[in-house]
Amino acid sequence: MKFFLSTLILLTTYLMAGGKTLNPIKEIEADGIVNDIVLKDNTLLIATDHGSLQSVDLKSFKITTLLHLPKVKDFMGDPIDDKVFSVDKIANRYLILSDSGEGGFSDLRVMEGSKVTKLLGASNRQNIIKAKFITKDKILYATLGNEVVLYDIKSKKEIYRHQINDSKFSNFALDRNRKRGVFASESGEIVVIDVENAKVLKRIKGLHLDNIFSVAISKDWIVAGGQDRRASYFNLSSSEKGYFKSNFFVYAVAISPLAKLGAYAMNDDNSITIYDLLNKSMLYTLKGQKSVLTKIIFADENTLFSASHDSTIMMWKLK
Repeated sequence: MKFFLSTLILLTTYLMAGGKTLNPIKEIEADGIVNDIVLKDNTLLIATDHGSLQSVDLKSFKITTLLHLPKVKDFMGDPIDDKVFSVDKIANRYLILSDSGEGGFSDLRVMEGSKVTKLLGASNRQNIIKAKFITKDKILYATLGNEVVLYDIKSKKEIYRHQINDSKFSNFALDRNRKRGVFASESGEIVVIDVENAKVLKRIKGLHLDNIFSVAISKDWIVAGGQDRRASYFNLSSSEKGYFKSNFFVYAVAISPLAKLGAYAMNDDNSITIYDLLNKSMLYTLKGQKSVLTKIIFADENTLFSASHDSTIMMWKLK
């Protein structure tokens, strides 16, 4: 009995302390500050402040620059790098969202082979913040004003434009089938929509009190993190919900493919905390990131990649 109690106390202490501490197994250097990373077909895609779209073969770890955008002019007329904010890939098409250099407006391009086509630009007066493929010919994007737009590449027309709420847009994520979109805003509300028709499937209120920086979805689990120092979770089937309290703004979150694990940037030392979402236990603390985390993605239940406000991407293995 004493042995059991001692083991229980040790286990509780271990979990409360953040579980096992892990260091990255590999560091990948991009050619500039990393704004977005996406995993496609055993290749890591990287969007940088240097105006580049780069790819990393995850077998050889060879880095290839797929595209380097020409410089644009800022409001003073000086040349600056065309910062790439968001990237995606479907089939052999790449989607690239970058800074136009004109009044906060952005440029949205599609690249297929060596051909690069601009779909939308400053002339369209669009403050696009994030864009993702739904199919090869349809794109979902969100504007600063928290409008979600489904755009048809072939016809060059909007299929719909829907106002999520009256708050400033923060972030959105798609499920793995690209059927549901989860939108987060400055108000702290999380909104789930049917991507096909923009029908609101769920409005989640009360989990966050302020701006939500990051959101992710896998199966029926949603995780989010925000300015209120909360790392939240919500299950769309059971309505189970809650949050873990952080000591710092939660700028980045992720959820594993099987929705068993949640990853949160919860501490001011730029570490990542891994939680078991089923029993809400803290499993691992990943230490080594050099600056404020901006993106975390799971490759599988055991492998993660993370990026921060610098040029270094880190690869982690959970053991």
